[in-house]
Amino acid sequence: MRVLLLGGTWFLGRAAAGEILARGWELTVFTRGRSGAAPAGAVAVTGDRTSPADLAALAKRGPWDVVIDTSATDIAPRDVLTSATLLEPVAGAYVFVSTVNVYRDWPNEPLDESSELLDAPADADADFGRLPADWTGPDWYYGRQKAGAEKAVRETFGDRRSVVLRPGVILGPGEYVGRLPWWLSRAARGGIILGPGDPARRIQPVDVRDLAMFALDLAAAGQSGNYNVTAPGDETFGDLLDACVEVTGRQGVVEWVADELLLSAGVRQWTELPLWRTSAGVWAVDSSAARAAGLSTRPIRETVRDTWLWMQAGGRPVEHPRWREHGISPEAEAEVLRSSRLPTPREELSSPPSARQGG
Repeated sequence: MRVLLLGGTWFLGRAAAGEILARGWELTVFTRGRSGAAPAGAVAVTGDRTSPADLAALAKRGPWDVVIDTSATDIAPRDVLTSATLLEPVAGAYVFVSTVNVYRDWPNEPLDESSELLDAPADADADFGRLPADWTGPDWYYGRQKAGAEKAVRETFGDRRSVVLRPGVILGPGEYVGRLPWWLSRAARGGIILGPGDPARRIQPVDVRDLAMFALDLAAAGQSGNYNVTAPGDETFGDLLDACVEVTGRQGVVEWVADELLLSAGVRQWTELPLWRTSAGVWAVDSSAARAAGLSTRPIRETVRDTWLWMQAGGRPVEHPRWREHGISPEAEAEVLRSSRLPTPREELSSPPSARQGG
């Protein structure tokens, strides 16, 4: 099988490239050459996917059985449209990695593939959907951009020759966002670790390698369609942090603090304590269609272990500004923990008078 991979030198692209080569398929990797070298065994083509001239030159190297697009994170819909249009004559199918952010109700409501999508034209530029600085409503900019990119792929390749994958949170070796690496680093530092909310809260992160394998399995089978790609939700935040503490040597102990106390303390959801979010739908994304099509996901402990091994071996992610967004400072963490141990007014009133008076 001949594969053109848009991306291929970091995180999902690198995971996909490794799996493609392990299967003995022919691989062409198209990158700008800024995020590391292409994997050995691949045909490396350097170019900018926002350049029609570079894409036209790339197309002359075809044909391919499938294009797998892992590099559209910060690409406007019109650039995806250009890629798809120029590659369509020399590609049998197009697999586009999108996001659950394309759903209007994420992260507030449970979702499946029939849920309402945000809307954007296939030729939208990078400014489409930007919000004014004083906007206080839902931030749909990123989701609209990806919805427009999905539309660009479907309009060009048609429903029968296109696959759209909508992962939620992607974790694993090579992660550039910094969510799991932050938790692992915090666990390795030891002491009392602030656990956010309910340890029994179900979570659905998908391992980057499982997402890559699913994309390739669909390509090999000639499948089409739209698929949410998440873990089934049978593991918890407690499982995640227990695994982080275990693999880093059990130097820390998790102390769980209720959502209400974290919110009243002003802790930023999703970033200061990575992966913590109280919205009802954030971990309620149905992936049963993907499972019926062959998706298999590994236990969270395996993802945690392999990410720690990658970090210990000197693994470093591609430089990305999102890494710096994540993590609570030691001082703020200590203050939240201290405040959480203080008696509430209700507890004060219900305690015996002698206890309240200190004698």
